[in-house]
Amino acid sequence: MTATIDIIAGARPNFMKIAPIIRAMEARMAAGAPLAYRLVHTGQHYDSKMSGDFFTQLGIPEPHRNLEVGSGTQAEQTGSIMTRYEALLLESRSALCLVVGDVTSTMACAIAAQKLCVPVAHVEAGIRSGDWTMPEEINRMVTDSITNLFFTTSEVANQNLRRSGVAEDRIHFVGNTMSTRSWPTSIGSPSRPSGPSWAWWLASTSSPRCTGLRTWTAAAPSPSCSRRSPSRSGA
Repeated sequence: MTATIDIIAGARPNFMKIAPIIRAMEARMAAGAPLAYRLVHTGQHYDSKMSGDFFTQLGIPEPHRNLEVGSGTQAEQTGSIMTRYEALLLESRSALCLVVGDVTSTMACAIAAQKLCVPVAHVEAGIRSGDWTMPEEINRMVTDSITNLFFTTSEVANQNLRRSGVAEDRIHFVGNTMSTRSWPTSIGSPSRPSGPSWAWWLASTSSPRCTGLRTWTAAAPSPSCSRRSPSRSGA
């Protein structure tokens, strides 16, 4: 019997992460594995520069379903994604919901899946900043609290999960899909100066907090912490 896995993507950071996952799944399917996937685009990011161009450049196939949630506050997007993904699962249930990263779509689909007893796998599980003013941190914490299978990028993430009580056999260290085999040949290789002293570093930043000088601690926020105003683009 073929098991269908929902691969969830909704925002720009998700698209780079799902590309190598899809290629790996297609290779397994071609080798005869009893697997199938359903690519679900929530529509959290929807214009060509934030969505369509990434699908083209990364060689990602057209989504099997686009939930088309569009813009809104984080709460509005969360609610819309949950209700529309729930409707999809009620129409056609999957064997597993695979979410990536820490955006609103990640958390919303994980919640909707677990409410219907569909197990959840989280790629990039266990990452923590300790800053509860970051919407992404809330998304990470909620998602990991209801995840069944944890796919991690580092030993630090593994330790975070162990400290929260996750059993060792549910934690799977797989590396970072943002850098591992994520540069498709269709884009081409960047040129670099010749010489043995040159090396490449791949860096990815998607939040102002990643580039600032502030040091984040692993403590909960103080009672006086001020959450930023709701964004209509969603985290």
